[in-house]
Amino acid sequence: MEGSSDKQGKGTKLAGAGRRKEWTGPVVNPPVWRASTHLYPDEAARKAGGKNNSDGQFYYGRRGAPTQWALAEALTQIEPGAFGTVLYPSGVAAITGALLAVLRPGDVLLVTDNAYEPTRLAALGLLRDFGVETRFFDPTDIDGFSAHFCERTKAVMLEVPGSLTMEMCDIPALAAIARGKGAVSLLDNTWASPLGFPVLERGCDIAVMSLTKHVGGHSDLMMGSASAGEHYYRKLRRTAQALGHVVSPDDASLALRGLRTMGVRLEKSTASAAEIAHWLKGRPEIAHVLCPTLPGDTGFDLWQRDFTGGCGLFSFILKGSDEDARARFVDALDLFGIGYSWGGFESLVIPFGPASIRTATPWPPQGWDTGDRLGIRLSIGLEDAEDLIRDLDRGFAAMERT
Repeated sequence: MEGSSDKQGKGTKLAGAGRRKEWTGPVVNPPVWRASTHLYPDEAARKAGGKNNSDGQFYYGRRGAPTQWALAEALTQIEPGAFGTVLYPSGVAAITGALLAVLRPGDVLLVTDNAYEPTRLAALGLLRDFGVETRFFDPTDIDGFSAHFCERTKAVMLEVPGSLTMEMCDIPALAAIARGKGAVSLLDNTWASPLGFPVLERGCDIAVMSLTKHVGGHSDLMMGSASAGEHYYRKLRRTAQALGHVVSPDDASLALRGLRTMGVRLEKSTASAAEIAHWLKGRPEIAHVLCPTLPGDTGFDLWQRDFTGGCGLFSFILKGSDEDARARFVDALDLFGIGYSWGGFESLVIPFGPASIRTATPWPPQGWDTGDRLGIRLSIGLEDAEDLIRDLDRGFAAMERT
């Protein structure tokens, strides 16, 4: 299950990944194999089938069939250094499944303080019920990171950039410290995908993604993945099978379709987001634009050093704390849907205020005006940037109305 040649460009890898002839046959895409029961030609074959627990081996529907195997292999091929990939029914299932694979009762888990809220909820709920203690840390404080470890610390959950507030952190440095302390490092890489940030090559042990976002690309499926080298892949696979995790072949087929165009979609949305973020930076209604790909952003240097791409997701902070004005802004938008998730072809907007989901870091951050606390997150889709800017301008005009 080793990846394809590193000499191939990203677009070439995306076009060909996971397309084994034995899975596609004479057609371009792997057919949708809908099956719970796999039949054997004889008893000897049935006995032999149970001895080989790997993708490509028919056994039973929970272990997948060619449609799911093709997607898993494709994701492995675009994640440099990966031996295999496990699929999950959602991004949250991938996060919790991966953490359950590497943690045991009595262990300590370190979680970046700007993590995706469901990650926090899983750590403080499900994992706590299983006897795992969670401690949150400031991911931008490299010098103080080592002090968070103890003899029971077994895993570190990272995310880059931070959910909602978009902080960049030095992933290679954090991963190196974690490895030196004997802890597994997991990274939620949904924002950049392997096309923009090769997680394993940057020193982390497990790369997690919500395939619901960029891979699906059309807001019509739920799925997650975790990719790793052989040692951790085996752990991920055993735990996922024990939990009964499986994805439908129909959704796997949709994810494969989305994967083929992910590169060009990311290029378009990233470029549009940069143009829109630059325009927003000059608006008098805005106190801060939180966009790592924008020159001058506090995370721009790290993004430029470690990343080869980005996406259309970023945030901004309004001046003052008038929630009614923020609501008028959101309600006036026509091209931005109001909804959770991101990474689809359509643009989305969602208000946020992260103060209630911070433990180790303050909100607003030190140095900001304390009144500047109301955030808005934008997911830029495939619409023309000029049209989206006009729509946002209409939203700002609505803010001024009483």
